[in-house]
Amino acid sequence: MAYDTSATTVRLRPFTLDDCTIIEANPPTPDDRFSFYGFNAPGRLRRLVESGEAHPKWGDLSGRLAVEAEGEFIGDVSWHPENYGPIPAPAVNFGIGLIPSARGKGHGAEAQRLLVAYLFDFTTVNRVEASTDVENIAEQRSLEKAGLLREGIIRGCHFREGKYNDMVSYAIVRAEFEEARAGARGTRVTTGFTA
Repeated sequence: MAYDTSATTVRLRPFTLDDCTIIEANPPTPDDRFSFYGFNAPGRLRRLVESGEAHPKWGDLSGRLAVEAEGEFIGDVSWHPENYGPIPAPAVNFGIGLIPSARGKGHGAEAQRLLVAYLFDFTTVNRVEASTDVENIAEQRSLEKAGLLREGIIRGCHFREGKYNDMVSYAIVRAEFEEARAGARGTRVTTGFTA
């Protein structure tokens, strides 16, 4: 089972134990400034995969999937709910982590584009968002290529390298996604997202 389109070699799928071996062999290091937030518990993902808890359930507003490109595991995407206001109508905030050898090839933008489509196709969420460090220009470009619109700066919210840093916020709402999907069939696309 995988989520992909005929126009790409990137796909999203549940994790396997082989993926865990690759992740364990490629842990983030302090040199990887946008991915390292301290050391993780060894074997945590492996235990989740073995128990079946690593796989999202239908409609889940939180989850994690493996990213595969050209038949090889290259990283993962994850998402969690973000609530705004007193009425429970959460947005979904997502992130991505690619192994170093997979970066800079366009796979991240395509994986994020697929995740946006997956979340709008299989959850009731109205807003999909992501944010990245203001210094992470590559991820900003990737989010824009994935169809998200830059909304602004979130000041002092992100703790990395012993200090608080600013982040750039990006998002797309369901109406923009649907407009872009219709645009793929012939009308003008204004969001940058193409299904």
